[in-house]
Amino acid sequence: MKSRTSGTAWRHANIGRLLNNAVRRFEGRVLELMSERGHDETRIAHISLTRNLDVEGTRLTELARRASMSKQAMGELVDQCAARGLVDRIADPTDRRARIVMFTPRGRKWLDAFRDAVDIAEREMRAELGKATMDAILKGLAVYGTEFDTLDDPK
Repeated sequence: MKSRTSGTAWRHANIGRLLNNAVRRFEGRVLELMSERGHDETRIAHISLTRNLDVEGTRLTELARRASMSKQAMGELVDQCAARGLVDRIADPTDRRARIVMFTPRGRKWLDAFRDAVDIAEREMRAELGKATMDAILKGLAVYGTEFDTLDDPK
């Protein structure tokens, strides 16, 4: 008797693979739009920082936790963004030994451009998939992933 997993089709059609493909397409489009708007320095890794950095600032250890990255890997990412003038590290007023990562004024403008790119990519996705499908996707993913949301503010 042949095992259910002996074929390879499941590797291309499982929900994890499909979600990953969709994320890669969506994020690729966001990067393309950022580049078109003069932000060609934006890389896929920067999205991880953008998604997890509070506008008022976040400790590096918290950024790493939210992104499921090591502190060292997040530190390298923060260094890259700092070298581009997007973020800065400042002393945490509640603990002088700790540092808070914050967007710089240039980083806030970059974040606005990023938000615009995400909005455009989402509108394009909605136009391609249709309102009903897109609404179902958003509702379903929000319910399914709610316990894994690492941000306190869903806005």
